[in-house]
Amino acid sequence: MAPYILVVDDEPDIVETVALMLESKGCEVGRAYDGIEAGESIKERRPDLVVLDVMMPRKDGYVLCSELKASEDTRDIPVILLTAVGDKVTSSRYSHADGMSTEADDYIPKPIETEHLWNVVSDFI
Repeated sequence: MAPYILVVDDEPDIVETVALMLESKGCEVGRAYDGIEAGESIKERRPDLVVLDVMMPRKDGYVLCSELKASEDTRDIPVILLTAVGDKVTSSRYSHADGMSTEADDYIPKPIETEHLWNVVSDFI
């Protein structure tokens, strides 16, 4: 059975780029465009892995990741954060230290190199 991966980013082009790459590798992909939508999607269908953007409206990736890792029902779902944090964001609450506190399983920098992303994803599925 193909692994089901939820891709979450507020930029539709990034969601589609990541989704198409994962589908080309035989994965089934769900799509969400903010943390609230992703949380609802996870309740409807449990993913094998979540690829999660950090900076999003309504509920950001740090908050959603922390919620997933705090819940007994979802803490074992691997979460890979997508982040431009560090290089482009210097004076906000978005930092690698903040990301470490979420217990994310790994981090992929933006801009995304799809082959690197696949190498990371394939370690978890």
